[in-house]
Amino acid sequence: MLWDGWQRSNQPPAPPAAAAATAQSAGAQAPVPTVSAPAAPSDVPQQAAVVAQKAAVRVETDLFIADVSAEGGSLIRLELLKHKAGPESEGNFVLLDNGGNGGHLYHAQSGLIGAGMPTHKTVYQLPEGELKLAEGQDKVELKMTAPGPDGITVTKVLTFHRGSYRIDTRFDIANASAAPVAAHAYFQLLRDGTKISSGTSMLSTFTGPAFYSETGKYQKVEFSDIDKNKAKFQNKAPDGWVALVQHYFVSTFVPAAGVEREFFAKKVGDNLYSAGVIVPVAAAAPGATASIDVPLYAGPQIQSNLDAMAPGLDYVVDYGWLKIIASPMHWVLEKLHGLVGNWGWAIILLTILIKALFFPLSAASYKSMAKLRLVTPRMQQIKERHANDRVRMQQEMMELYKTEKINPLGGCLPILVQIPVFIALYWVLLGSVEMRNAPWIGWITDLSIKDPFFVLPIIMGVTMFVQTKLNPTPPDPIQAKVMLFLPVVFTGMFLFFPAGLVLYWTVNNILSIAQQWQITRMIEGGKAAKA
Repeated sequence: MLWDGWQRSNQPPAPPAAAAATAQSAGAQAPVPTVSAPAAPSDVPQQAAVVAQKAAVRVETDLFIADVSAEGGSLIRLELLKHKAGPESEGNFVLLDNGGNGGHLYHAQSGLIGAGMPTHKTVYQLPEGELKLAEGQDKVELKMTAPGPDGITVTKVLTFHRGSYRIDTRFDIANASAAPVAAHAYFQLLRDGTKISSGTSMLSTFTGPAFYSETGKYQKVEFSDIDKNKAKFQNKAPDGWVALVQHYFVSTFVPAAGVEREFFAKKVGDNLYSAGVIVPVAAAAPGATASIDVPLYAGPQIQSNLDAMAPGLDYVVDYGWLKIIASPMHWVLEKLHGLVGNWGWAIILLTILIKALFFPLSAASYKSMAKLRLVTPRMQQIKERHANDRVRMQQEMMELYKTEKINPLGGCLPILVQIPVFIALYWVLLGSVEMRNAPWIGWITDLSIKDPFFVLPIIMGVTMFVQTKLNPTPPDPIQAKVMLFLPVVFTGMFLFFPAGLVLYWTVNNILSIAQQWQITRMIEGGKAAKA
């Protein structure tokens, strides 16, 4: 963790001017690995391309404000109106950005492959003024036109929907020539390789391209693997999608199922990468129009939105191998939030439910520890009496366990069964975008970042210390000191953990203390009465 923090603090930020220059040079490269794409059309003067980079039209819906560039009709900025920027900055969160003012370079681009067809470097003719989703409207369309080969006109249409982060991208190829026209379309996400700040330096989440198909399943690709030409993913499939994933947010192109597609990911500049998909466009007969429509989702990783968008898209909320446990937990957490209206109280209720579910197991564990606590003085006597005869000491210990009906592993096994559940809950709280900017009470105004006054971590450390004192004292003095030092270590780590995670751990500790104290009191009371 120290090494990771040192690297973060000593890595110089890329100058915005250099990033923009890199993007301009990278955008001219071919976007596809197998089907050769043309460079920027030769009939577009260089000066026109520079002007087009600055020309853009703004589209505003109820959920976001989008800037669409004349160059390629690319989405170059997407400001999410329902999500704040974060604890270290003001305003709304910007997902797609043009790389200026310290922001990330992150574009959603698309174009056509074929002789003379418009690419993401072609200058489109934009409508004048801004587009805004008016009251009573369900959608608004942005139509852009660009010249193609002789007799061919290409119209690019972006459709924005009310109450949705889905943006439909459609190409209409109108063929007024005497011969049929065939083409391929590509849809790619261009981004720098720098991670966003997650509000805490103690946790690391995945940032990079991801691909999904029924045969290849969910495959993440690290930017470092792209640098080394070691990226591994299924590059051809009849279904699936391509995405760029970062903590809490995702952008993804989802072509229709049943169409053979080709995925790609490559480095296009210094700390700049593209990931995308190529799909064929049906041939346009003379006098006819051929179309292809591929939706883009760009927004928060809300499970219901992802499930409705495409099969397997919920995998971008990365729970790893514990997804089968974590997904139902998230569903229960959402239902509890619907009842209480506060994510902090929902976390507390979920912790109580899980604790109740595992009550029999934890009770067995605490009973075993309570019995061990009672016989600890006798164990210490055996150890001292047979200090020079380890075989005899082990025999005496086993005889003591047998007489007192104690299973030395009884306190461990029930806990081991519960570990996957608690780890799954940990990842649910870490990966749920609903925790972002979600307040609980008083000073806890954002459950996704650290407690600003470190109150919860200190309380958690105290609860861990109390738990340690309730446990049997280890016969080994060094081990006993280590056990007493552990609460200090955990407190130090949890100082910088998201408040939602610390809240869960603290509540779980308090419930464990209450249960353990009650069981220990009952066991010791029964032993005293028997004596």
